[in-house]
Amino acid sequence: MKITAAVLRHMGAAQPYAQSRPLKLETLDLATPGRGEVLVRIAAAGLCHSDFSVINGDRPRPLPMALGHEAAGIVEALGEGVTGLGVGDHVVLVFMPSCGACDYCRAGRPALCEPGAAANGAGTLLGGSMRLSGAGGPVHHHLGCSAFATHAVVSECSLVRVDQDLPLDEAALFGCAVLTGVGAAVNTAAIQPGQSVAVIGLGGVGLAALLGARAAGAARLVAVDLSPDKLALAAELGATDCLNARDADALAAFIKTTGGVDVALEMAGAIPALELAFNLTRRGGTTVTAGLPPPAAALPLPIARLVAEERTLKGSYIGGCVPRRDVPRFIAWYRAGRLPVDRLLSARLRPDELNAGFDRLAAGAAVRQIVHF
Repeated sequence: MKITAAVLRHMGAAQPYAQSRPLKLETLDLATPGRGEVLVRIAAAGLCHSDFSVINGDRPRPLPMALGHEAAGIVEALGEGVTGLGVGDHVVLVFMPSCGACDYCRAGRPALCEPGAAANGAGTLLGGSMRLSGAGGPVHHHLGCSAFATHAVVSECSLVRVDQDLPLDEAALFGCAVLTGVGAAVNTAAIQPGQSVAVIGLGGVGLAALLGARAAGAARLVAVDLSPDKLALAAELGATDCLNARDADALAAFIKTTGGVDVALEMAGAIPALELAFNLTRRGGTTVTAGLPPPAAALPLPIARLVAEERTLKGSYIGGCVPRRDVPRFIAWYRAGRLPVDRLLSARLRPDELNAGFDRLAAGAAVRQIVHF
């Protein structure tokens, strides 16, 4: 079938993207779903830093590639062997497919699925197939989703069914921002009631982490960012302290006065932010990072403090989630008022506004923008 998709053919375009237009809407051929695959009509897809880092070249991927990975839609057709979904089901797309058979999947850690990671790196679906093609030949899949499109063929393992009365533009957020941010707070950090928590970096993932920390019962909730507008939103969402990352005196005073926090969550994907998170963590505390800087970025870690102060430094990918367990769980929290993730929606875009949307994301002027095809 013929579809429309946003395709990246060259990384590292000059900004502003509204002028250089690295993402181009193209008519592509989408093959029918193969075994274990599903055809989904995409209803809404979120703009995420993981898309931006491919566009700017920080995280190289094989090109050409149809981007987009945080999305929700409606099942239109099933490939052979698909038994867990039906035509008409509403689904959330998950950017890390899990095979269910490797050592990590069997251990209950699908975020570390080795075949899934290999497929995402190669720009294919979980089984190694490519279902997109356009001018010049095959087009790669972004994280098994390629959701900036009217339709996508994805592995059944990349889908979680959701209730049909949940608005699809809200459902889309649960595929990346909520899984990554809330999961980092409640799964990776395992925040306990009464603990003090700092969140560094208040994009969609960071604010979701703040909501997750609040839902977990954090008593003191410190928000840190460069944007006064995001700090103001964090205060509305429950932050007890809001610190501008540029204000070194205020940060130093907070550490001196409090000794730091029990848990610091770094969500900015930048080494200075991770250093700040480590310094904000008190003796015996835990620093969690879910940000993804360029692959060559390295942290100059003070090993003596790590040992003598009995600190923990942990990475978190997809929030350590089991998507088919955690997507329904977090949606239930949302419906109960514990996770007001709809507050993260900052704009709804047309497909031809994608490039300008990534300019706003790069400038820190948006939380979560949703594009509707």
